[in-house]
Amino acid sequence: MGGRVSAGRGARRRWIGCGVGAVVLFAAGSGGVGWVLYANLDGNITPDEAAAAELERYAKERPTSLVKDAQNVLVIGSDSRAGDDNGRYGTDSGTERSDTTILLHLSGGRRSATAVSVPRDLMVDVPSCRRPDGTRTASGFAMFNHAFETGGSACTIRTVEKMTGVRIDHHVVVDFSGFKDMVDAVDGVTVCLEDPIADKAAELRLPAGKVTLDGERALGYVRARKSLGDGSDTERMERQQRFLGALVHKVQSDDVLLNPVKLYPVLDAATSSLTTDPDLASLRGLYELVRGLRDIPTERVQFLTVPRESYVHNANRDQLMEPEAGKLFERLRTDAPVAVSQELPMNSGSAESGDHGPYGRRAASPAASPSPPAPTFRGNTAVEDGCG
Repeated sequence: MGGRVSAGRGARRRWIGCGVGAVVLFAAGSGGVGWVLYANLDGNITPDEAAAAELERYAKERPTSLVKDAQNVLVIGSDSRAGDDNGRYGTDSGTERSDTTILLHLSGGRRSATAVSVPRDLMVDVPSCRRPDGTRTASGFAMFNHAFETGGSACTIRTVEKMTGVRIDHHVVVDFSGFKDMVDAVDGVTVCLEDPIADKAAELRLPAGKVTLDGERALGYVRARKSLGDGSDTERMERQQRFLGALVHKVQSDDVLLNPVKLYPVLDAATSSLTTDPDLASLRGLYELVRGLRDIPTERVQFLTVPRESYVHNANRDQLMEPEAGKLFERLRTDAPVAVSQELPMNSGSAESGDHGPYGRRAASPAASPSPPAPTFRGNTAVEDGCG
């Protein structure tokens, strides 16, 4: 299942994967885990058989894949309070919501990776979906996270496909406990804070500057909202995106990958925290998906949020901003390059085009760009980790 992982500088600067998937890829490529341990870890991943059956019922209405070898993975962070560990974050009457949802597009040939966050408060068309008790919901216009709350991962997938026209090939669900275990398994993740944080609700107090977060504090950091910045979900999603980049960089470090004592707990936490579609519910399945990511440079890994604006009927909700959202979805469907820039306004959601260059700046001359440049979306790359 692969040879040695290079310990050189080049390997440390490359993007291996997104979140938990990166950990599994490294394990598969390092050769540091014996087959006995592999068999044990292989049984940790929970296959989402119910979602697979539900999606099969709607196979004819789902979009088709347009580009061979391109892959789209929906990563869902569940806020389930089920279980003793998750229950400490509050009570819930048997429901769970998609606290964080990311559409990860892996280009054909693995030339680039684009992670698009979908706001939980985005107003979208949610199809009729099967509830856990076997009854069905009515279709309607509702908040995006309503799909996961009422119909689980299958309903979320169908909602995203209906909204984007992008075929979802695989999905991964991670809960609070799994997220914390992942961070603790790598001995914490370092982030850089411009200002100190004091969030009573998240039980989080952090100084400004470089801070290494354990699992508990990392969870508070990525979930905190009202006490940080302008209190918007926009800033929270961008903070989550930066944290994912920092987590992957930590997983890439030689100290984790080449130390068997540390490697196995990381693998155990990674696989135990996952519920995936049946095709991914094994180390081999995950490895086959992400093995090509080892050669993607960090500057070609983009993080952005779907273009949106305040919902016309409720300023506390979002709606898609058109035609920008449509431009992004078309590029994902056709596997066209996606350009991002931090220079665009925070809340514009705009996709620059026309006489602007690939990073939102005016092109030198029309002659230098014979074809219309790609639209540019507000976002950042994995190399822009904020800790430089």
